[in-house]
Amino acid sequence: MSDIIEPRVLKGFRDYLPDAESARASLMRRLESTFQAFGFVPIDTPSLEYAEILLGKGGGETDKQVYRFVDHGGRDVALRFDLTVPFARFMAEHVEELYLPFRRYHMAKVWRGENTQRGRYREFMQCDFDIVGTDSASADADVVQVIASAMKALDVGDVRVRVNHRGLFNRFLAAAGCSDKSVALLRAVDKLEKIGEADTLALLATEVGGAVAARILDFIKPEGDFASTLAKLFSFCAPDDAEAVAARDRLADVYKIVQASGLADSIVLDPSITRGLDYYTGVVFETQLVALPSIGSVCSGGRYNELASLYTTKKLPGVGASVGLDRLIAALDALGVSARGKAGSAVLVANQGEALLESYHAAASRLRGKGVAAEVFPEAKRLLAQYGYAEKKGIPYALLLDEASLAAGQYPLRDLAKRSTATFASFEELAAFLGSAR
Repeated sequence: MSDIIEPRVLKGFRDYLPDAESARASLMRRLESTFQAFGFVPIDTPSLEYAEILLGKGGGETDKQVYRFVDHGGRDVALRFDLTVPFARFMAEHVEELYLPFRRYHMAKVWRGENTQRGRYREFMQCDFDIVGTDSASADADVVQVIASAMKALDVGDVRVRVNHRGLFNRFLAAAGCSDKSVALLRAVDKLEKIGEADTLALLATEVGGAVAARILDFIKPEGDFASTLAKLFSFCAPDDAEAVAARDRLADVYKIVQASGLADSIVLDPSITRGLDYYTGVVFETQLVALPSIGSVCSGGRYNELASLYTTKKLPGVGASVGLDRLIAALDALGVSARGKAGSAVLVANQGEALLESYHAAASRLRGKGVAAEVFPEAKRLLAQYGYAEKKGIPYALLLDEASLAAGQYPLRDLAKRSTATFASFEELAAFLGSAR
């Protein structure tokens, strides 16, 4: 009987080979640059939290997906299912050490035991950004602008940032006399794109009857433009409802700011966007790739003014969004768009004899000092074998140093794609060429 354990991963989990991980890292670097351009700073939180911190914060369906267990110390713990709830705990715990408003970004793995499908896994990377400590149109609009700017930096083509306001939907339900059903109705509407209009109508009818269900479907249908849709939504609410007025004005102000920033073409008002998580209280966002709407939202979020109140009496209103990196990569793959991120070095210093090993490493070190990624092949194998290694790893050049070239102060460089060799008369010329070729 063999003692070898079969190598395998759990369903919904994945290994990342170098090219895939390099592509993901490349996207994350571009996201990080965008976040920092808007003044966001990085934080991190533990993967494991006490279960009471996480449970009951995202809704019943989310609770069923949480990985929860008793650890060796007998503690009831759970893996984080998103980065927003741990962030609310983080703010409550550290608010006196921070400044307000606080802009953070956090890129890390989360876990949900849900059904797997294209772009959706049980372990996945989220890239969150939030503004906490202000309930303002400026902060809401900043999140929309970050989404639009991030998608441009990722080079994913045209996007539509679909926005709505939970408050208008809730005030419409109040006018219709079914506020007590708001959670169930929000979740039903959130399934519209997945199950279609007929099934959504049936789902709504089981809660509030056919007439009100039909009125809800009428409410969530957009008009021709932002202003017309906003006017229609408000017409479904009581005209003297102060909360409805505030929600309408907030959406109008957000649109004006985004318009002034030159990003109005990226934003649409879509009343069907409600977001299924319970903690959202105001503006909500979903982001759709125009070329591949079927992949679902690649960046979602909204305003959550009460989430931190679960952990502190201090008022900490917040707004933010999360880029679903794995879903985004799946979308880019489906569109045949490269995520741009080859693994490995810019140049391989070929090993043509152990006696010159110190010279090889000295040359590689000097190149790295010039900002050129370089590595030395560790053994004196045939050049064809070393070329094969470089080509598999995506290294475009091989530096062919030997006793003669070193004595002459010359640097022969092999272009592996063209199968040609050029000799540089000085190290500075070599470094300049490799630097410009990156």
